[in-house]
Amino acid sequence: MTTPVVLDGSSLTLDDVYSVAVHAAPVSLAASARDRAMESRRHVEAIVARGDVAYGVTTGFGKLSDVVIPPDRLAELQVNLVRSHAAGVGDLLPERVVRAMMLLRANVIAKGLSGARPALAELLIGMLNEKLYPLVPEQGSVGASGDLAPLAHLALSMIGEGELRCGTRQSPAATLLREHGLEPVVLGPKEGIALINGTQAHTAIAALAVTDSHRLWDAAHVAGAMSLEALRGTPVAFDERIHEARGQIGQIASAAVFRQLVADSEIRESHRRGDPRVQDPYSLRCMPQVHGPVLDAILFVEAIVARELNAATDNPLVFDGGELVSGGNFHGQAVAMALDFLAIALTNLATMSERRTDRLVHPDFNEGLPPFLTSDAGVSSGFMMAQVSAAALASECKVLSHPASVDTIPTDGNKEDVVPMAMGAAWKLGRVVRNVRHVLAIELMCAAQGVDFRAPLKPGRGVARAHGIVRKVVTRLTRDRVLSGDVAALAAAIERGQFS
Repeated sequence: MTTPVVLDGSSLTLDDVYSVAVHAAPVSLAASARDRAMESRRHVEAIVARGDVAYGVTTGFGKLSDVVIPPDRLAELQVNLVRSHAAGVGDLLPERVVRAMMLLRANVIAKGLSGARPALAELLIGMLNEKLYPLVPEQGSVGASGDLAPLAHLALSMIGEGELRCGTRQSPAATLLREHGLEPVVLGPKEGIALINGTQAHTAIAALAVTDSHRLWDAAHVAGAMSLEALRGTPVAFDERIHEARGQIGQIASAAVFRQLVADSEIRESHRRGDPRVQDPYSLRCMPQVHGPVLDAILFVEAIVARELNAATDNPLVFDGGELVSGGNFHGQAVAMALDFLAIALTNLATMSERRTDRLVHPDFNEGLPPFLTSDAGVSSGFMMAQVSAAALASECKVLSHPASVDTIPTDGNKEDVVPMAMGAAWKLGRVVRNVRHVLAIELMCAAQGVDFRAPLKPGRGVARAHGIVRKVVTRLTRDRVLSGDVAALAAAIERGQFS
């Protein structure tokens, strides 16, 4: 049973986002948030009643902000904004990303600075609870006035236009809303821009990626320790004194994890004396020095994204006393840079893992294991192509590590003259996460096979437990078979957190 999530605009957590997006935890709106949103809305209505000129309320948008809109066309202005900005293209965002985006947008309204009625947040919450989600193309946002195109596709469904999905069914939005006891909203002044201004599309991807990254970090340690055992490596390089002498926090934590995983290893004891090797290769010896900084990066990104979950990213913002203030909180640079940094960090997990896989299968380097981890080398290719796939994925990660957030191209008649390309950074990171997951799955598959060949000697306690998990997912390779299904199954186990 998942714990309900109550939105109040200030206390949403990364765990909450994952719970709602992935596990469909129920959502509700705090009474205090409803009151704040209503107070904010009254200020907007007062501005309209007085006939004041206010950006996004009684004027056009962006380059058209100097165009004052007649009172009898204010509702039309908001609907046209949603329709015109729903210009996204490309593949659709996954359901879990769209659900996270819906949750974040509802939380912005709950904050009470948007000038939108609580009914908008309540409709988003109702859609989440009924498992309805709109079709949102992944391309079309530069993250400058926020993720305008993705959020417009979300808003489109809320006014009963476009289509929604529920499970495998796809139908017109108005039809599915009413079938589930929900009514489309009729947008009032400022409510269109309140729905589409903000960073919630790329932040949704970032929030889910943080959880995924922690699970990748855990799996990388399990895979690395299992490879160390299979290759008869030494845990001496994980000595606590070495890492305390450097003082890097992530490195210290990483070494501690490795020590736990290989504790009480019979394989280690079998070659403690008489081993001619002095040092292992970097891909084994320097795992804490590489995995550690990845943890530091994940924690840095986590802090930025956690703050953004409860950020007011509209424009203009409605403050106490009814003052509307225009600014640029919708600009996605903060999260865009974090997304790029995380992609770079995770790529290092992939490159280390692929090198360990290569040593496992390479007959010149695998410490007496059969060539390509097959007892029938020649007739059988064993895990030869699995390493090739890992190499392809690791190299793709390197290409995807080029930062998107340093790019910019003027938009909106040069009003938005410096943009962060946040959705580009988010898309790249999503691809890197998937690639790293598969690279680690390949290493786990090969390392488990290597440990099998060391029997009857047993690996360390932590590695033994992980080896048991691998073997529940995929069987030992005794003759050549199609491996893609095994890799996919292990990648899914990593995604579920089975190695955490």
